[in-house]
Amino acid sequence: MVHRDDRQGTEDKPVTTNKIDGCGQVNNQNGANMTRDVTAPDTTHSGGIGFFEKWLSVWVALCIAAGIGLGNLTPDLFQFLANLEYASVNLVVAVLIWGMVYPMMVNVDFASIRHIGDRPKGLVVTLIVNWLIKPFTMVALGVLFFEIFFVDIIAPDDAQQYIAGLILLGAAPCTAMVFVWSQLTRGDATYTLVQVSVNDIIMIFAFAPIVAFLLGVTDIDVPWPTLILSVGLYVVVPLIAGALTRLSLTRNSRPGEASDVAITRFTHSAKPFSVIALLATVVLLFGFQGHVILDRPILIGLIAAPLLVQSYGIFIIAYGAAWLWRIPHKVAAPCALIGTSNFFELAVAVAISLFGLNSGAALTTVVGVLVEVPVMLSLVALANRTRSFFPAEH
Repeated sequence: MVHRDDRQGTEDKPVTTNKIDGCGQVNNQNGANMTRDVTAPDTTHSGGIGFFEKWLSVWVALCIAAGIGLGNLTPDLFQFLANLEYASVNLVVAVLIWGMVYPMMVNVDFASIRHIGDRPKGLVVTLIVNWLIKPFTMVALGVLFFEIFFVDIIAPDDAQQYIAGLILLGAAPCTAMVFVWSQLTRGDATYTLVQVSVNDIIMIFAFAPIVAFLLGVTDIDVPWPTLILSVGLYVVVPLIAGALTRLSLTRNSRPGEASDVAITRFTHSAKPFSVIALLATVVLLFGFQGHVILDRPILIGLIAAPLLVQSYGIFIIAYGAAWLWRIPHKVAAPCALIGTSNFFELAVAVAISLFGLNSGAALTTVVGVLVEVPVMLSLVALANRTRSFFPAEH
């Protein structure tokens, strides 16, 4: 926004004031005063979704093809990798999942929770959708598709595995990618950060009970020790490690440098490794599943069907609730996108721990990775086109 400064006779000299939605402002009056709140990650310079994230579905598709090919060419190698496990946790996969999850956890700022009352409506909508609606609609769609619609083409045992994978996806909300989705819709950065932090805290306590309950309802055995171990290994420990890393980066930032700049620099440098870890996991999983896919190539589409219905349906519920509640678009858009997005890295890790690398549950979670990015980008476009339907910021 450009103002004219009449105080010093410089009526033709523009003075620029930049406002960073929801996370403070940068005031530049004759270059003299600049302040900004550093409670939210600085995404203003990143220019939108990154190269790796934008084409993630393409990379995943290529890795699926590579995994299927390598699995059929070198089955002994993949069997050797499958045997590298301890306490039902595959060590190779554990390292790869950690490579995905840990950089994300560095973005979580528990200090941001002091802003929990700033945008209560958006927080309420997302929490209700994430924890009271989404897991249950996912299992309902799983039963509907795999035990009714596809009952003649999918064996009952396989159907249970696919439903289990859907349950893990539905109960694992909110990935670090939501920072990207929020930025692309010009969302409130502080609200997004608060929501991610609150969700991660709830996930520590709610993920395992919800998964166990829904697996039990669908008559799937619940290995409680492995489930608890998975939550500790893939949620609690990375969350603590991320918090300690964030604290270290903040304390050791360069002189005169805002602490969030150091954190952003770290996460940007770690991002390629995180994506590589994800893609390596996809290659590994499809190396084990290659024979299944070659025998039934339509299987990917069958698994994707309930995931697509769930994603668009949950977005409509959350976005519609935000519209009815007259929530400003800068909160409504990330609110609905956070409710829609899945923590697929956690779902993949837990599926492998609970059911194994060769399981249908693990395959389902990877299909979730495949459909996540194109679906979310289409929802971002929809949110941006409907901005005028929501009230202006107040």
